[in-house]
Amino acid sequence: MDTKAGKGFYATLRAAIADISENGFDTSGRLAFWTEQLRQAALLSLRSPRQMEEMLKFGLSSIYRRLIERGGIGRYHPGIPRFTLQRVQPHLRAELDKRILAAADLIKLNREQAVAKTLQRFQGWATSIPGGGSDTTDKREIAKEVRKALARLPFEERRVMIDQGHKFTANLSNILATNGGAIAMIWHSHWRQAGYDYREDHKERDGKVYAIRGNNWALAGGLMRAGAVGYYEDVTAVGEEVNCRCYAQYLYALRDLPKEMLTKKGAETLAHAKTVAA
Repeated sequence: MDTKAGKGFYATLRAAIADISENGFDTSGRLAFWTEQLRQAALLSLRSPRQMEEMLKFGLSSIYRRLIERGGIGRYHPGIPRFTLQRVQPHLRAELDKRILAAADLIKLNREQAVAKTLQRFQGWATSIPGGGSDTTDKREIAKEVRKALARLPFEERRVMIDQGHKFTANLSNILATNGGAIAMIWHSHWRQAGYDYREDHKERDGKVYAIRGNNWALAGGLMRAGAVGYYEDVTAVGEEVNCRCYAQYLYALRDLPKEMLTKKGAETLAHAKTVAA
């Protein structure tokens, strides 16, 4: 048995299938040999963990620079003071470091599963071939079936990076809202975007205003109430579910709330503030 691992995973797989087709599952040693050769070749065919971490770091750091250093996050927080963003920035930076590590661990786990699935499919096929081999094996079809998980891995890794980017954006925004004293949020869904596989319940939330529960000044002071859709904390957060691209726009002032969310006291306070300002 001559290894073809140095020539790449697909060459190794073809060699393994040819050898098993000719000899069959005659010894456990033959199966163990090719399983190990395929494992090594599969790992060599992938980007190194360091390369993947650098790609993640670059992608997430780009999001951080756009949203935090260049102020793009203001789109989700209209009216929030600049000094609030500056005060919260250390927490936001810590979120960047945490997200890079979490995403790297997730990609590592997906890779381990893909390699394991590939070896499992190969062993399942190999152990079905009787000693002495088989002349009826469709080698091309077997190779296609065995390598499915590994062939799909680059696509899955891109999806993970995109999804982690959405989650990172949502978490940065949530940290700023929590520290900035947001009183409510407007849910925004991309359900109108062609080709977007949206969730039906997220489409129903689009444009709805949710109160943010907690001892914020508006609730604690009796100036506002939860609207018909209730509290944000009672539903899944934007970006929480896999591949969710919804986003939140946070509200900080009574004047931005729908009238039905203002109490009598809140409406009077707002009217007085307008009178004073005039």
